[in-house]
Parts: sequence; structure tokens; C-alpha cells
Amino acid sequence: MSLHDELKTRVATAMKGGDTPTRDTLRTVLGEAQMEALRRKGEVTDEIILGVVKKTVAGLKETIPLAQKDGRNTGPQEAELALLESLLPKAWDRDAIAAALASARDDLRAAKSDGQAMGVAMKVLKAQGAVTNPDDVKAAVAAARA
Repeated sequence: MSLHDELKTRVATAMKGGDTPTRDTLRTVLGEAQMEALRRKGEVTDEIILGVVKKTVAGLKETIPLAQKDGRNTGPQEAELALLESLLPKAWDRDAIAAALASARDDLRAAKSDGQAMGVAMKVLKAQGAVTNPDDVKAAVAAARA
């Protein structure tokens, strides 16, 4: 089942269950994804939906602390952020990254600089479909080069 179909199903479930915040958040994501698909003159894909979710998460992570600093209630935004983050693929932890890079340890050590080693690491991780945090990759590369 595609992410698009899953979100449509979750909207219907939220409507039946009376979960207005979830319904509204997912409808917004679907609407933004539809607009982006129209801009690209294509269909809604998982890639487009994830892009919309990442953009929305980034915006919420920026605005929630500002609202808290002003003393405003951020409960609804925090709930929306938690829902949206649950839609994103889970990032690999440092141990998983290190294990994936074990086969490329010689290439990482042979790299002339940390930047080249990061390039080698990212190529290996991308081939495995890894979702990573750059700081975690940097730490794993530093450990492999040590």
C-alpha cells in the first residue's frame, strides 16, 4: 500500500473516530502533496508526500520554540509534529551506520580527507536505502578512520 493510500485510509478512520486534529493534519498533507504533484505535472507519489511532511516538520520545529518563548500554548502543534514525525522513515542509529560501513572500512581509511570519506560513506549508505542523520554518519566515519 502506498503512503498516499495509507494517509487516505487514516483520514477516513480519523473522521469516523472523531479525531479532528489528525484528520485536519493529514488532509493538509494530502492537499499540499496534490498541489506539488500538479506543479510537477504528475501524480502524487510517496516521494512528494515525504517532501511535504519533511517541510512541515521543519516549519513546526522552528515555530514551536518561538511560540513557547512567547508563552503560548503549543500543545496542538506538538501533537501535529508527533503525528508527522511518525510518517517519516526512522533514521538509522550510529551502530547501524557503523555496521553498514564495515565493508567499506578500507575505502574510508584510504580517503584523503574527511570530506572524501563522507562521500564514500554516503554512497554506501544510499545504496542500502539508509535514512541517516549527517552527524551520526560523521561520527561513524571518524570512528572507522581512527
